[in-house]
Amino acid sequence: MTDATAGSHGHVLTDWRPEDPDFWASKGKRIATRNLWISIPCLLLAFSVWLVWSAVTVRLNRIGFDFTTNQLFWLASLPGLSGATLRIFYSFMIPIFGGRLWTTISTASLAIPAFWMGVAVQNPDTTYTTFLIIALLCGFGGGNFASSMANISFFYPKASQGSALGMNAGLGNLGVSVMQFTVPLVITFAMFGLAGDPQVLDGDGADIWLQNAGFIWVPFIVIFTVAAWFGMNDIASASASFKEQSIIFKRKHNWLMTWLYIATFGSFIGYSAGFPMLIRTQFPEVDPLTYAWLGPFVGALIRPVGGWMADKIGGARVTFWNFIVMIGAVFGVLYYLPSDGVGGSFFPFLFMFMLLFSTTGIGNGSTFRMISIIFRTERARDAEGKGEDAMAQAMQDARKESAAVLGFSSAMAAYGAFFIPKSYGTSIDMTGGPEGALYAFIAYYVTCIVVTWWWYSRKGAEMPC
Repeated sequence: MTDATAGSHGHVLTDWRPEDPDFWASKGKRIATRNLWISIPCLLLAFSVWLVWSAVTVRLNRIGFDFTTNQLFWLASLPGLSGATLRIFYSFMIPIFGGRLWTTISTASLAIPAFWMGVAVQNPDTTYTTFLIIALLCGFGGGNFASSMANISFFYPKASQGSALGMNAGLGNLGVSVMQFTVPLVITFAMFGLAGDPQVLDGDGADIWLQNAGFIWVPFIVIFTVAAWFGMNDIASASASFKEQSIIFKRKHNWLMTWLYIATFGSFIGYSAGFPMLIRTQFPEVDPLTYAWLGPFVGALIRPVGGWMADKIGGARVTFWNFIVMIGAVFGVLYYLPSDGVGGSFFPFLFMFMLLFSTTGIGNGSTFRMISIIFRTERARDAEGKGEDAMAQAMQDARKESAAVLGFSSAMAAYGAFFIPKSYGTSIDMTGGPEGALYAFIAYYVTCIVVTWWWYSRKGAEMPC
């Protein structure tokens, strides 16, 4: 049945013109807002499930398991590896399957690792291999970001994309801090009557229900899976095959922006995944779960600000100065770390990490804004002087390419959730501390400053944005 007033056929929007001010004011904004506010909690749940091992690993050995520090860092990092790999495929799914169907499927899939983890932690005979499989399956949550961001990008006009994508990503990213804040609370009592007996916490003899760290998400996953199916839309004009989208691999700016986004989102998700174990190894007197949620919370909350700043003063300018502050923050973290287990100061260390998380959030918002501008400008240059039809087609191609780049760059950046915690573990194994990893991160941020300045922010840059 066709709804003429909505320009739709069922859940498929057959008439979608967000750049038309009249269309946007009369119906477009309302529809886009509804899709955005269903997308956000779905993405929040995805991040919660994706990073849940960062909170669980610090408790496993205290309930009867016997894993090495390196094994625990592997459990914290493997969801990042699988999530990033899945993002490569997820980034192309929206134009192929539609945002409504794919959001429904990808959200529903989160229930598998969440429920299985709740069962596995109750059995002290559960093998390390089983935990590795569950950790890999938590990557379902990591994959969702690429498709979610690509989907929302189709709904909004260029003037609002930075803010809308910042809202989707920023509030979605809050899933990490929501999880790290919620898990320490829900494991302290029998939340689910049929969820099993408590475990005894080594050291103080307290009862905990670690299974709740997985089970708590399942009811919400069901609710928002249903909401996505009945409340979201597909956009007919956003349809594209993989072959059509794969043109981005020939675009230089796809690779340059991926390099920059790895440094922003890759840092955010990697620091989030590794923060609890880093605190535990460097400041053993501190309960990591008391503070670990603060970093992701700050980074996620400030992400929309990065998008807003980019909309107002330019994404490249914000990104350039943001990388400089990032380097300063890492030096601050290094200064307050203990050396060979001696010295160090936790609260200044925590403050510098909060500054570092803030820069990852601002950079996330500003780089995403850069992508949409770059590809719109590039396609407009190609169509210049070829008539109105060519320019209209160029703008449609730009939206598809931008969405694909948003997805692909986020896929590559998600490997940060694997490499950063694993880098900590490797550095600690080789040198006794995480300093080597942090110096490597600084070197990488320096290259990002050079890329941003040369191609995007300097006077006469190839693609000012």
